[in-house]
Amino acid sequence: MFIDRATITIKAGDGGNGITSFLHFKGKVGGGPDGGDGGKGGDIIFVADKKLSSLADYYYKTKYVAESGAPGEPKNCFGKQGKDLVLRVPLGTVIRDKATGNVIADMFTDGQKKVVLTGGDGGKGNARFTNSRRHAPHFSQTGEKTETKRVTLELKTIADVGLVGFPNVGKSTLLSVLTAARPKIANYHFTTLSPNLGVCDYYDNQFVIADVPGLIEGASDGAGLGTEFLKHIERTRMLVHVVDVSGTEGRDPYEDYLKINDELKKYGEGVSKLKQIIAANKTDVPGAEENLKEFKKKIGRKHKVIAVSAATRKGIDELKKAVYEKLSSLPTLKPMEFEEFNYVKPERLSYEILKEGETFVVVGSLVDVLKRNVVMDDMNSFAYMQKVLRDRGVIDDLRKMGANEKSTVIIGGEEFEFVD
Repeated sequence: MFIDRATITIKAGDGGNGITSFLHFKGKVGGGPDGGDGGKGGDIIFVADKKLSSLADYYYKTKYVAESGAPGEPKNCFGKQGKDLVLRVPLGTVIRDKATGNVIADMFTDGQKKVVLTGGDGGKGNARFTNSRRHAPHFSQTGEKTETKRVTLELKTIADVGLVGFPNVGKSTLLSVLTAARPKIANYHFTTLSPNLGVCDYYDNQFVIADVPGLIEGASDGAGLGTEFLKHIERTRMLVHVVDVSGTEGRDPYEDYLKINDELKKYGEGVSKLKQIIAANKTDVPGAEENLKEFKKKIGRKHKVIAVSAATRKGIDELKKAVYEKLSSLPTLKPMEFEEFNYVKPERLSYEILKEGETFVVVGSLVDVLKRNVVMDDMNSFAYMQKVLRDRGVIDDLRKMGANEKSTVIIGGEEFEFVD
């Protein structure tokens, strides 16, 4: 099943907790602290893979969580780092932040990697909190928790050449004779409902051709899934515009040509300005030669017109040559230009002070960390919290905001008297 758009939820691994531990000797207790740090959580990494052609995997499974880091261990041993989670996507996949629409990455080349979310840092073990006055800390730090994010994946096929035209003009058959691709082919409209890619060999050279599903009038406004199809030619260098000159369906190839180009123009300048070669198909059908002459007369010198028959392979070599020569004069494909958006970890030790009369409430990530790590009924742990508050400027800021000995300070839901 071809899927070119999916929204998924991703989360990097949490950091492992540091532990509180003390050395134990045979026949002796009360050794020094030896609690190790927790391991770092795994990252979320996207990788472009040329072997993939659809986002179907992300349509059926929508939640991806990297492995968390393991807790620290005694004897100052670090916890095991969580495994990174690698998500493989087809070339041409654009990754956006769901909430803002900002582009995170354009996965343009095979093997390209993008770390979208970084795993949480491991917490520190109690051995990290010793100093000249604190010889046996009975507390440790929890690992950093990571946030869940939602991203949108959108696939825009990357190819050198896009085949465009009305349904049933023979694009899929033409692709099959130009390349080794084997698209579904039948004599009815909308046989192709997703882009088919094929590689065309021309002597020692190769170029990629995308058969875009048949367009109809109003495609630029979404008719017949038009906008879904048109986006797959945004990443092509040129177009082969296929028209049916057989007249078997009562269509006027020149009117078809005008209508398709009108839809391309409405969709956007980038698409409408692509160079075109016209493949006048089904010339093996009786009466097609007369229609071809009339068509060429109306086209004039706007575009090169090559008479082909996908059924008999007439004109195929000439078409290959013309496409190769045109591509040789065009610039190579480049990734889309965008201002890269990256998820940034929130500042771990930020805070804000809210004043309510003589009550001061300290909130923020600093408080969250202290709340997780401080044991209030342990004097060493409580003294550590006071030191952090002083070192981080919280006490000075409280004083500047008018806190005095009559004030109440609330930190992490606990009430304290302010002592200056």
